[in-house]
Amino acid sequence: MSVKDKLAELGIDLPPVVPPAAAYVPALRTGNYVYVSGQLPFVDGKLPVTGKVGAEVSQEDAAKHARQCAVNILAAVEDLVGLDNVVRVVKLVGFVASADGFTGQPVVINGASELLGEVFGEAGKHARSAVGVYQLPLDTPVEVEAILEVE
Repeated sequence: MSVKDKLAELGIDLPPVVPPAAAYVPALRTGNYVYVSGQLPFVDGKLPVTGKVGAEVSQEDAAKHARQCAVNILAAVEDLVGLDNVVRVVKLVGFVASADGFTGQPVVINGASELLGEVFGEAGKHARSAVGVYQLPLDTPVEVEAILEVE
């Protein structure tokens, strides 16, 4: 089954790639690797929620937003090299804007990790960091970046 077929089975339509808000590119290929810049959980070009996880945003909702970040990662990869050229997901780094005392960052970033596992199967298993931070761009609760190996 192609990656596009798997996405269709999951009911996921890839959105257009959100243009960068600063001096960077959404994704860059070097050799057999694609480095995807930190993706925010944009839906239709807008952030659906802002605030800190553990205060304005629940851990469960933040995990859904991390999943949307992964959808946006897939869109950037599709736009650059095509998803059927992905050999494996190598690493994710997830950032969670965390309220004081919030320690569930790994659970939040599971939203992104689990989607990539659903889409790529064994090739979706990856190394990962889940980092709590005070503030993220545009007051988003979560941001995820990725490294993927491609053909």
